[in-house]
Amino acid sequence: MPEVTDHATQIKAYKRGMRLMGNHFEITVVASVEDFANYCIDQAVLEISRIEKLLTTFNDQSQTAAINRHAGIKPVKVDQEVFDLIARSKRISALTQGAFDLSYGSIDKTFWNFDTAMDRLPDRVAAKDAVRLINYRNIVLNEQEGTVFLKEKGMRIGFGGIGKGYAAERAKSILMALGINSGIVNASGDLAAWGQQPDGNDWTVGVADPDHCDQPFSYLNISNLAIATSGNYEKFVTIGGKRYSHTIDPRTGFPVQGIKSVSIICPNAEIADALATPVMVMGVSAGMNLINQMKGVACIVIDDNDRLYTSNNIKLSQ
Repeated sequence: MPEVTDHATQIKAYKRGMRLMGNHFEITVVASVEDFANYCIDQAVLEISRIEKLLTTFNDQSQTAAINRHAGIKPVKVDQEVFDLIARSKRISALTQGAFDLSYGSIDKTFWNFDTAMDRLPDRVAAKDAVRLINYRNIVLNEQEGTVFLKEKGMRIGFGGIGKGYAAERAKSILMALGINSGIVNASGDLAAWGQQPDGNDWTVGVADPDHCDQPFSYLNISNLAIATSGNYEKFVTIGGKRYSHTIDPRTGFPVQGIKSVSIICPNAEIADALATPVMVMGVSAGMNLINQMKGVACIVIDDNDRLYTSNNIKLSQ
C-alpha cells in the first residue's frame, strides 16, 4: 500500500470509470494523495471482478453456472457468500410476492434478445410455458451442507436484479476499510455514496430522466445512502411502434408496462437494486404501498404518462 504522509496535498475527489460486470462502473474516492486514491480504487475493482467471476452466467466455471447446470439433478456446494446472497434474495422474493425472483433465467434470449434488432414479438403461449419454471420457492437451500438446488430441470438463476448493487456495496466496504471516508461507487446507475464531497457538502446525484437518460430530471443531496434506478430506457426493443423493456414480468414472460422508471433510495445498494425491479413489476399502487411500509426506504416512480409519484419523505429539487 502506498505510504500516506502528513504533508499531503489538498483533499480532492479522484474518479475512474471502467467496464465491469458488463456495465459501466465509476468509482470516486476523496483522498489527499493521488497514489493512495488509485491504489484504493484498484482494490475496489479487484473486489468487483471477484464478485463477477462468482455470479456470472457467461462463464461455465462460475458457481452460478454450476447451479444452473445441475438443475433438477443434484445440489451444488457453493461459497458461503453466494449461499447468503441467494438466501437474502429469497427473502426479497417473499416480501415482493415473487415480483423479484432469481430464477427469471428460464426466460432466456430465445424469447427476448434486447442486444439485437428484434422485429417480432415472441409467442405468448411459449413465454407463458417458460415462466412456469420461475419460482423462487424451488430454489432449495441447505444451510448445513452449504448447497443450492434448483428443483426443476431447465430452471436457471441469474443475479441481474441484485448483483450490481451487491458489488457496489462490497466495493464501498473495501474502500472504507482502507480508510476512504468519503466516496461513491456507481454501478451503472446503482450507486452507494458515503461521507461528503471535499467541500464538506453532501454528494449531489441526479435521477435519470427516462426520456433523456443522459440527463437528470431532478437531483438529490445524499450521504451514507444508496440509489438504484430501473427503467425502460436501459435496454429495449421497439416493435410495431411500441417499446418493450428488458424488465420481464415473471408471471407472463412479457416486459412490464405502465412504468418508465423506478428509483429506490435506502442505506444499502444491494437492497435498493433488488427493490427497483419488483416495484416496476408490481405497478405504481402496489409498489408504492410496499415501499411506504418499509422503514428507511424511499421511492420515485415515473409512469408511462410522465406522472411522477413519490413515497413518503422524498424531497426533490428540479
